[in-house]
Formats: sequence, C-alpha cells, structure tokens
Amino acid sequence: MKLRGLYAITDSQLLAGKWMPYIEAALDGGLTLLQYRDKSSDEARRLREAEALRDMCARYNAHLIINDDAELAARLGVGVHLGQTDGPLTPARALLGRQAIIGSTCHSQIELGEQAAKEGASYVAFGRFFNSSTKPGALTATLDVLDEARARIKLPICVIGGITLDNAAPLIDHGADLLAVVHGLFGAESPQEVTRRARAFNALMSL
Repeated sequence: MKLRGLYAITDSQLLAGKWMPYIEAALDGGLTLLQYRDKSSDEARRLREAEALRDMCARYNAHLIINDDAELAARLGVGVHLGQTDGPLTPARALLGRQAIIGSTCHSQIELGEQAAKEGASYVAFGRFFNSSTKPGALTATLDVLDEARARIKLPICVIGGITLDNAAPLIDHGADLLAVVHGLFGAESPQEVTRRARAFNALMSL
C-alpha cells in the first residue's frame, strides 16, 4: 500500500453542522487517509460517526484512521494514529494486525520516528511546520527535520501543522509523502471549495 497524498483530519468544531457534506466533498477531491479526531467522551456517538466515515471512505477508496483509540479502530477494522502520550505502538500493532495502518506523532524529533519504525509504525508524522489553530502550542519543526527523516527513516513521512495550498510545496520538495490538513482543507466556504482544495493539494503532490 502506497501512502502518499492528502491526509484530511476532522475537527468537530470546524465541521459542526456540515460534517458529512464537507467530508464527502474532501473524499470526492481525493484523499489517501481520513483521520477521525474527536476528543469527546460520548462513545456511542463516536462509534456511530466513525462507522459512517468508514463506509464513506470505502466508497472513495480512502483509508480511515482513528485518532488515539486503538480499541475503536480494532472494532471497525481500520487504522489508528497514536501520539507520544498514548504509549508504545507495539500493543496497537498486536491488536490491529500486520495490515493495519498505524501512524505515530514524532513532533520534530528524528529519534521518535526511528523508535516508531522499530515498533511497527506504517508512517511517521512530524510537525507542526507552521502556526496551527488546532495545536497552537506545539513545537515547531523545520525543513531540516524532513531532510534528516528522509535519510534515516524508511517509512512514509507525514507533515502536519498549519499546512495550506500556499505553503505546502517546500514540504513536498523536502520529502513529505502525506500532507495532513485540517483548516487548510475544511475551513472553506462551501463543499465545492473543499473539493477544489483537495484536488489542488493532490496536484501539488503529483508534480
């Protein structure tokens, strides 16, 4: 499985009232991965929403990733993304099996990426690269981090943090395989604009 392209991440507040139309519009524009990120404790709603997204992703040949919840991912037969506070990846790999996509947040530290690779990650995520309204206090990563990651880690590299159509190109030039985008994709005025942005991000990746 080739992990390259646009990686959309949901935001419950940003998508309030336009959840399904905007996500379907993004899928229509072409997503490799869609991450369901919801920090609420309403497990019944999270399961219902995640099931709907899994079915929608299947129709568009995209892969659903659950943020920080390996048990929900296992229940749905999808992938998971784990942060540094979620413990080692090894139990998640054992739970989800060899084929599941498992991502790891590595901030701006190559050593964390190397450790994730040893523990069975499918991709490693570095960032934030630009000011991000989703994670305003996150540490900043630089293009040098990407160059070093490309040389030392033999996994797809995901970049995250304030990525837009205007600033994505240098990240791709320095080896990014997956562009993880929240506001740069979903902060649009209409579903049609979401689709246009998704296609434009994918065009950048294919140059």
